[in-house]
Amino acid sequence: MRLFPILFVFMLNAGVLFAQTDSITFKRVEWETKRMAPGIHLKQAWFRSKSLFKSNQFISVLEIKPRRKNKISIAYEAKVKRITSDFGGQNQALAAINGTFFDVKNGGSVDFIRANGQVINENRLEKNNTRARHQQAALVIKDGVLHIDEWNGSSDWEQKLDGQDVMLTGPLLWHDDKHAKLDSNSFNITRHPRSAIAITDNNRVLMITVDGRDANSAGMSLFELRKILHWLHCRDGVNLDGGGSTTLWVKNRGVVNYPSDNGKWDHKGQRKVANVVLVKRN
Repeated sequence: MRLFPILFVFMLNAGVLFAQTDSITFKRVEWETKRMAPGIHLKQAWFRSKSLFKSNQFISVLEIKPRRKNKISIAYEAKVKRITSDFGGQNQALAAINGTFFDVKNGGSVDFIRANGQVINENRLEKNNTRARHQQAALVIKDGVLHIDEWNGSSDWEQKLDGQDVMLTGPLLWHDDKHAKLDSNSFNITRHPRSAIAITDNNRVLMITVDGRDANSAGMSLFELRKILHWLHCRDGVNLDGGGSTTLWVKNRGVVNYPSDNGKWDHKGQRKVANVVLVKRN
């Protein structure tokens, strides 16, 4: 009769132990760090031997320090699609990461985008006329400075956000130094390649990719990705479109992660997307 409570306590303690081990593993890893431009560094870590979340993981983090000339912006196509590296090169950017969710068949974002003060795409609501999970947070960019905002429940929230550039995306992972609530649906709990943008406690912008769908890197659930943001000392962080879209491109280096759309462990598997987030130097 007392077996179930004992077993429950054992499983709970085992879960805590694994969580502590993951945290220690993450904090002790040696990041390969390279300077890309003034105030911009690329950090990459490869967790092998199933050492993180009982899996192999390859993580890339582009860290952008707050400097007057390093500006964040949005690039988009209203209808057609392009690979992330093309968006970066054509806009003379220092770096680019894939953006929010889009219409795979017809192109264009399915989430609200405003660029240079002009509305490019409106939200495509769910069948029951409610917002999708990726329409409840926003990247808001004013004069090249990024902040992350949370939906306030109103229908015209995004229209009133104070920024020349606005991109809705999600789910929100971290906000105001607290973890955001996540539902236990398939999208959140299944491991996939992931892309995210975050802001640290010392106001550095992080462009993050986690590769997946390969023996070299399993990908992460959003619950696991949320832990990564915590360990990176993020104040705010939000999920971007992921899966085959996950791509991080840097000028003079090319694609630095391992996009999965071609099913190979190389840098050539970019998927065409409808929008990206850029770092530019003004």
